[in-house]
Amino acid sequence: MCTSIIFSPKDHYFGRNLDLEISFGQQVVIAPRDYNFKFRKMPDMKKHYAIIGIALVSDNYPLYFDASNEKGLGMAGLNYPGNADYKKEFENKDNVSPFEFIPWVLGQCATVAEAKDLISKINLVNISFSEKMQLSPLHWLIADKTGVSITVECDKDGLHVYDNPVGTLTNNPKFPKQLFSLNNYSDVSPKMPVNNFSKDIDFDGYCRGLGSHNLPGGMDSQSRFVRATFNKYNAPINDTEEENVDTYFHILHSVEQQKGLDEVAPNQFEYTIYSDGTNLDTGVFYYTTYNHKQITKVDMHKENLDSDQLINFEINNKITFDEAN
Repeated sequence: MCTSIIFSPKDHYFGRNLDLEISFGQQVVIAPRDYNFKFRKMPDMKKHYAIIGIALVSDNYPLYFDASNEKGLGMAGLNYPGNADYKKEFENKDNVSPFEFIPWVLGQCATVAEAKDLISKINLVNISFSEKMQLSPLHWLIADKTGVSITVECDKDGLHVYDNPVGTLTNNPKFPKQLFSLNNYSDVSPKMPVNNFSKDIDFDGYCRGLGSHNLPGGMDSQSRFVRATFNKYNAPINDTEEENVDTYFHILHSVEQQKGLDEVAPNQFEYTIYSDGTNLDTGVFYYTTYNHKQITKVDMHKENLDSDQLINFEINNKITFDEAN
C-alpha cells in the first residue's frame, strides 16, 4: 500500500510513501539523457529527458517505483490489486508494459498535457520483466510543475485517465470512489467545531483538535487518502526550500505505516520503507527511510546528464543519532 501527493506551496513537490512488507534493494537512480531505454514492443529510446527516482536495477535496467524528469514531470506507480487489468498486444497502439510505463512517459513528456496525449495512444500490455519478476497491479499519479495532476488506471473495461483535482492517490478503491469519499468529511476542520447538533444542548470543547475528531486514522488506503489530502490542504506555506521540504515530509509521514500495525501474513507487517519527493521546479530529489529520518538530498543537475550510463546512489537506511553531548 502506498500514498502519493503533489504539494504546491510555492515550488511543487512530488513523491510518495512506498509501503510494503519487504525491501527490494532499491536505489536512487538517475537515467541520463543518453542512457538507452529498451522496450519490449517499442523502439529503443536512445535520447530522452533525464530522469531521477527510486528504482530496482536489474540487468542494468531501472525498474522505477516513482521518478521525475528534468522538465518537472513526476510519476508514481501505486499498488492497485484486484482492479489492474493489463491487455494483449494491440495493433495501431503503443504497446508498453507497465514496468516500462514510467520511462516511456517521463522520457518524452514535459507536462501533464503532453502525458495525456501520449497515454491516449498507449496499450498497457501484459508482459512481465522476467519469469521471476512478474508485473505488479498498479495505477499511477502523474503531476507537473504547474501543480496539476492526473490518475491513470487500466481496468477491465479499458484505460482511464482522470483529472485529479486534489493531487493525492493511495490504493483501492478506484480513483473516482476515492475522490467521492471526501464528501463524507466536509465538516473536518483544523478549527474547533461549531455546535450544529442542537441549540438546546451546550457542548464542552474539552480539548484542542476536536475539529479533526472525525478524520480517519487507519492504515487502510481510503483512510490514508482522506488524511493525506486534509493534511496537505491545511499545511503551512513557508518562505524557504528547507521549510517547505520539511512540511512536505511531515505530510507524508502523517500517513506512514509503522511496523506492527498492518499484518499481511503471520508475523509479517507492511511498513513505510521510504518517503521521497522531487522539487519539480529545480530537479532536486529528497528522501527519508523507515530507519533514517534525516532528509537526504540528491541534485540531479550536479551529475553528468549527457552520460549513457545509469548513476546510482545507495539508500541510507541506518539508524543514527545526532549526539548533543
